[in-house]
Amino acid sequence: MSERRWSRRNVLKLGATSAGVFVAGRYYVGRVHAKQLSPLEKKDKYTIGFAQVGSNNPWRIAETNSMKEQFETKLGWTLIMTDANEDTAKQLADIDTILAQRPDIMIFPPRESQALAPKVLEIYEAGIPVILIDRDVDHSIARPKEHYITFIGSDFVDQGRRAAEWLAKTMNGEANIMQLEGTTGSDPAIDRKQGFEDYLAGTFKGTPTAEGGFPGMKIIASQSGDFQREKGRQVMESLLPAHPEVNAVYAHNDEMAIGAIEALEAAGRKPGEDVILVSIDGENAAIQAIVDGKLGASVESSPFFGPIAYETMMKYIEEGIDAIPEWVVVEDRFFDASNAEEFLDKQF
Repeated sequence: MSERRWSRRNVLKLGATSAGVFVAGRYYVGRVHAKQLSPLEKKDKYTIGFAQVGSNNPWRIAETNSMKEQFETKLGWTLIMTDANEDTAKQLADIDTILAQRPDIMIFPPRESQALAPKVLEIYEAGIPVILIDRDVDHSIARPKEHYITFIGSDFVDQGRRAAEWLAKTMNGEANIMQLEGTTGSDPAIDRKQGFEDYLAGTFKGTPTAEGGFPGMKIIASQSGDFQREKGRQVMESLLPAHPEVNAVYAHNDEMAIGAIEALEAAGRKPGEDVILVSIDGENAAIQAIVDGKLGASVESSPFFGPIAYETMMKYIEEGIDAIPEWVVVEDRFFDASNAEEFLDKQF
């Protein structure tokens, strides 16, 4: 786990009489709030509020299906579900709609870390416990184990580091890289960018860290494709004329990478040959692209949160907040030419 993640996810508890504030990056921790997280009484059935970010890509669909299968199909509980259609304002409104129906607990991915943090506080004040999945919120506004139970998700910083490590090795330390960033302001986009760039710069605070970095690995352009295939294609299409020297692409998710592959091919380039691509998610289409030789590698980011969200919720009910870590880490695999065929059509 990177040092940045440790300072970020594991909240420093100050003394009861302290009025100080610990500052770490864009997160701070101050005096513990007097109000306690609302408990969940043990009963046979629960109503779960699930405010989904969108449903425009396989990853989100798999996440939604995992929640529905766990809570509706397996348990027979009620899942109040909304779809924000990749609109932060709509997700905020969706949460209000769900809250009006008084769910027992909210389990959802916040689209943007800062924009959704105040809403987490509102839910907390309403006496409804929250578990955040996939994306976290800004800890300077809302904090795990204090304002919400926990964050369940991957180490996005390390995902970026793993992508950078593979690309630097594959390119022998020399590349002109285009970076396709995820949704601006979202936790994974911020962290995947930092992990990737810090590793190449030799400033990654964790293990492994390359000594001196890779000065020959140059990011020549970086722009958001909003985690969407079509936008990834459009961004690549618009950047190519100005940067014909590009020979590597780092996409914050597979969908943008696949869009970039389409744009490269339309421009007469050869993905996997004259342009090497690496991305994150590990979806079926990406695994196929690796087998086809068009995508070099994909760092897995599992969307199957249903079972682990259930386990975490039950642990909170039975053992209380002290039994829950501030960050429930999801372990992710790595796919490249050495193992892609093994996972064909086994992802999402």
